[in-house]
Amino acid sequence: MNYELNSNDEITKLIHTINVFYWIDLQEYVKSIPYGRISNKEDVNLVIQENNGTCSSKHILLKRVAELNHIPNVKLIIGIYKMTKNNTPKIGNELSKNNLDYIPEAHCYLKINNTVVDCTNIDSDFKKIEKDILKEIEVSPQEAIKFKTHYHQNYIKEWLQNHNINFSFNDIWRIREQCIQNLSQ
Repeated sequence: MNYELNSNDEITKLIHTINVFYWIDLQEYVKSIPYGRISNKEDVNLVIQENNGTCSSKHILLKRVAELNHIPNVKLIIGIYKMTKNNTPKIGNELSKNNLDYIPEAHCYLKINNTVVDCTNIDSDFKKIEKDILKEIEVSPQEAIKFKTHYHQNYIKEWLQNHNINFSFNDIWRIREQCIQNLSQ
C-alpha cells in the first residue's frame, strides 16, 4: 500500500522539500541516492541533505519515516552474508588478492510484510545475496546506529576463530574496508 507521508516531524518535512509525499516514492528516491557514507552516521537526515548513504543510513532513515508516519509491518534487518565477488561485484579483487572466498558482511535492509525491500541503490537485488545469508536480526533504528558495527565485528571474530582463518581481525577488517571503499567508487 502506498501510504501518504503526512507526519509533522523534522524528517518528513525534510522529505517534502524534495517533493516526495508517498512511501513508495520515498523508497525509489532513496534507491537513487549515491552509495557512500554520510558525515555523521547518527544523523540520518544527512542521507537527504548530503544526497549520500550506505545500506545502514538509508534503511534507518526509511524505518524512522515508517514509524513516524505509522506505516505498519516495516522491520529493519541486519543480515550477515558471505560477501563474495559474485554477489557483490563492485568490491574489486580484494578477496582474491588475499586468497579469501568471502568475508562476512553486515547488510541492512527492510522487511515489509515479510518481503525483503533493499533500497541501497537502484541495482540492489536481494536475490543476489539471499542464498549467502548467514544470520538475520531485527533491530530498531537506534540500535542499528550503534550496534551494527559491534555486532558485525564480533561476528567476524567468531568466524575467524571457528573457521581457523589465518588472518588477524585487523587484517580482515582492513580488507573489508577496502571492499567497501571500492563499492563507493
